[in-house]
Amino acid sequence: MVEQSSEVHIAETERRFAEALADVTGAERVPVDSHFFTDLGANSLVMAQFCARLRKTADLPSPSMKDIYRYPTIRSLTAALEQAAPAAPAGAASTGAVNAEVATAPAAPATRTHSARKAPLVLTERGKRLCHLLCGTFQLVVFLGYSLVSGFATAAGYEWIAAGSGLADVYLRSLVFGGIGFLVLCAFPVAAKWLLVGRWKPGEFPVWGLTYLRFWLVKVLLHANPMIFLVGTPLYVLYLRALGARIGKGVTILSHSVPVCTDLLTIGAGTVIRKDSFLLGYRAHAGRIQTGRITLGRDVYIGEKTVLDIDTAMGDGAQLGHASALHRGQAVPDGEHWHGSPAEPTQTDYLRVAPARCGTARRAWFGLGTLLQLFLVAIPLTVGGVYMLFTEVPAIGSRLDPQLAPLKRSELVPDALELSLVLFFGFVVLGLVALCTVPRLLALAVKPGRVYPLYGFHYAVHRATARMTNIKFFAWLFGDSSYIVHYLRGIGYDLSRVEQTGSNFGTEVQHETPFLVSVGSGTMVADGLSVLNADYSSTSFRLAPASIGPRNFLGNNIAYPAGGRTGANCLLATKVMVPLDGEIRENVGLLGSPCFEIPRSVERDARFDDLRTGDALHRSLAGKNRYNLRSMAVMLGARWLHTFALTLFGLASVDLYGVLGHVVIAGYLALTLAFSTLYFVLVERCIPRFRALRPRLCSIYDPYFWWHERLWKVPDHYLNLFNGTPFKALVWRLLGVRIGRRVFDDGCYLTERTLTTIGDECTLNAGSKIQCHSQEDGTFKSDRSTLGAGCTLGVGAHVHYGVTMGDGAVLAPDSFLMKGEEVPPDARWGGNPAVDMPEAGSRPHGTGRATSTANAPAATAS
Repeated sequence: MVEQSSEVHIAETERRFAEALADVTGAERVPVDSHFFTDLGANSLVMAQFCARLRKTADLPSPSMKDIYRYPTIRSLTAALEQAAPAAPAGAASTGAVNAEVATAPAAPATRTHSARKAPLVLTERGKRLCHLLCGTFQLVVFLGYSLVSGFATAAGYEWIAAGSGLADVYLRSLVFGGIGFLVLCAFPVAAKWLLVGRWKPGEFPVWGLTYLRFWLVKVLLHANPMIFLVGTPLYVLYLRALGARIGKGVTILSHSVPVCTDLLTIGAGTVIRKDSFLLGYRAHAGRIQTGRITLGRDVYIGEKTVLDIDTAMGDGAQLGHASALHRGQAVPDGEHWHGSPAEPTQTDYLRVAPARCGTARRAWFGLGTLLQLFLVAIPLTVGGVYMLFTEVPAIGSRLDPQLAPLKRSELVPDALELSLVLFFGFVVLGLVALCTVPRLLALAVKPGRVYPLYGFHYAVHRATARMTNIKFFAWLFGDSSYIVHYLRGIGYDLSRVEQTGSNFGTEVQHETPFLVSVGSGTMVADGLSVLNADYSSTSFRLAPASIGPRNFLGNNIAYPAGGRTGANCLLATKVMVPLDGEIRENVGLLGSPCFEIPRSVERDARFDDLRTGDALHRSLAGKNRYNLRSMAVMLGARWLHTFALTLFGLASVDLYGVLGHVVIAGYLALTLAFSTLYFVLVERCIPRFRALRPRLCSIYDPYFWWHERLWKVPDHYLNLFNGTPFKALVWRLLGVRIGRRVFDDGCYLTERTLTTIGDECTLNAGSKIQCHSQEDGTFKSDRSTLGAGCTLGVGAHVHYGVTMGDGAVLAPDSFLMKGEEVPPDARWGGNPAVDMPEAGSRPHGTGRATSTANAPAATAS
C-alpha cells in the first residue's frame, strides 16, 4: 500500500510539473519523458521561470537549475526530487535534489556563545538620514583635506627641486623628495590604522556610523598606498605584518586585493595566494560591516579568482582551487584539496610546479634590489621627469618662471590643445610600438616548462612582461571589434586561423604571458577572461602553455588555467570553474563551480545562425567593422577631450599659482575628480540620448548591438573612487540606475545601468556585479534585473539578467545567480549556480564573532 501511495504521489507530481512547464513554454502538453532542451527546445531562461513557478507552490518540491540540467525530463526530475525529499531537514522546504550536496563543509568551531547577544540599535528614518548625511559630509571633508595637504607638499617639493643647480643636483633633490614622499605615503596608513583602530577584533557595526568612518578611512588609505605596486614581492608581506597580520616565513602573495582587517588574518609559512583573490577580513551584510578571522595553515595553496569569507580556515597543506570560495564557517582540514563555490572536497592537485631553492637570503636580496631600483631609478626619474616637463615645455615653464612676462590668457587654449594632443596620441602610438617589441625581447629570458625560483632575475622579467602586456587601455580600445585580433596577435597570442566574427574578444582579457596563449579557430570570448599560463608555488614558478579549443564560447569572468580539460566546440558559462582533470570535454557546455555538463546550445541561441555564414556574414561583418571604427574614434575623441580639459585646468592652475599659492593644487585635484565624473556621466547619457535601454534579443550583427557595444566603451574607472560613500549611489543615479535610499556600495559594478533597479538600503560588496546582458555565440540578450529593498550581494557575487531578488534576500559570496531566477523575500541563496541555502543561516558563525552588537564599536576597533 505504501508503494502504491508513493507511485500515485509521484504520478501526481509529474502531472503538475508537466502542466506548469506547458504553461511556461506555451505548449499544449509536455510529455514526461521529453528532454527539456533537445525535445522541447527550452532554454535556461525558460527553465528558470519554470523553477520560480514551482517555488511559489508550497506543496510541490522546488528544483534548482542544477537539478534541471542533471535530470532533464519531467520523469527523471520528479524521481530525483522525491528521492531527496526524505533527507530534507524537518520543517524546511525542499530546495532541490542537489542542495544536500552543497556547502557540506564542517564549520569552524565557535569559541563564543551568542545567547547574550543584544539586538542592534534601530534608528528612526530621520536618524538614518542624519547619519547618512553626516558620513558623506565627513568623507568629503577628508578628501578636500587630503587634497590640500597634497597640494602644499607638491608645491613645496617642486620649489625645492627647482632651486637645484645642474642635472645631478636635480636628480638628488628628486630622489630625496620622492623618497620621503613614498615613505610618508606608506607609513601614514600604518600609523592611521594603529591610532584610529588599534587591533581589529571580530565584531560588527552599522555602516554610516562613527566606527564605520574610522574603518572607511583606514581602508581608503590602504587602497591609496603605493605599496600596492609591490604586491608579489617580500616587501608587501613585511608591510602586512606592520599592519598587524600574522604571516609566517616564505609566504608569497600575488593578489592586489588588500586585506583591511589585517589583525584577523593569519597565514602560515610557505603559503601562496594567487591573484584576484579576496581575503578582506570583513564583509558588508544587511547594512552592517562584519569582521572575522581568516586562518591559513602552513603550505596552503589559494587559487585565482577565489573568495575567503570571514570566519574561514584552512589546515596545513590544504588547497583551494581556482574560481572557488569558502563561505562563512567553512574549514578545510589538513592536507585536503577543495574547490567549488561553496568549496567541497576534490582529488584535483592545484599545486602543479615543483619547489625550488628560495630561502630568506634570496627574498632579502630581492627586496633590497627592489628598494634600490625604486629609490635610485623609478622615483627620481618620475619626479625629475615631471619637473623637466614643467620646466622644458614652454606652455608650462613660461607660466611658472616669474622672470618672464606672463603669457596672455588667449594662449591658454592653444597651448592646452597642443600639449594634450602630443601627450595623448604620443602615448597611444609609442605605447603600441613598445608593447609589440619590448615584451618579445624580455620573453627570450624565460623558457616555458622550466622551473625558476621566485625573487630572481627571471621572476623580475616575467613580472615586467605581465605588467606591460596587461595594460587595460589597448584592450579597451580594440575589444568588441575585429581589431582586437590584430592587437592580441601583435603582443604574442597564437590565434590559429581566425574566423572573424567582429566580437572575437571583449574589452577585458588578461594573462600571465601572452606568448603561451593559444585560441582555436572560431572561438569567441566575452569580458573577464584570465589566462593562467603560469604555475606558482611559494618558492617557484613555471610558464606553461594554455590552449583554448576551436569553436568555443567563453562567458564572462572565467579563469582558464594551463592544462584545462576542454577541447573543441565547448560552451564555458559565466564564472565556470574550468576542469583540470578527467577526460577532455568536447561538444558540451560547462556550468558552475565545480562544473557540470549542460547542452552546448539551444534553439533560441541558434536562431541567427544564418547571419554567421556566406554573403550575409560578409555584409554584416563589413557593416560592423565600419561601425566599430567609428566607435573607436568616438571613444578616443572623448578620452582626448577629457585629457584636453584636464590640461586646460592644469595650465589655468599654473597661471593662478602665483596669485592663490598652494591652495590652487588642492583645488585642481578636487576639480578634476568632479569634472571627470560629470564628464563621463554626460558622455554615457548622451549615447542613448538620455533614454533608458530596453530588453533585447538580437544578433550580434544587428546595428542595435553595435550601438550597445559603444555604450560599454565609456570609461568608468572613476567609480571606484566613490566606493563606500553615499556619493556612489548618487553617481549611479546620474547614470540612470533606479536606485533607492542609503544603498551601501563597497565596489559593485553594473554593466547596464538603466536596466538595473536597486531598492532602499541594499548592501553591495566588493567585487560583486549585476550584468543585465548575455552573449552566447552570435546571439545577444538583455533584460532588467531588480534587487528589492534590503538585499545583500556578497563579495564577488554575480547577478545575471532577468533576475528578481525579493526584499531582504541575500546572495552569498562568489555566487552566480543565473538569468531569470526569482529569489523570494528574506531568502538566502548561494553557490555557482546559486540555489536556496536556508541551512547556511543556522550554521555556527565560526570563531570570534562579537557577542554583542551594542558593544561592537569597542570590540571591533580598540
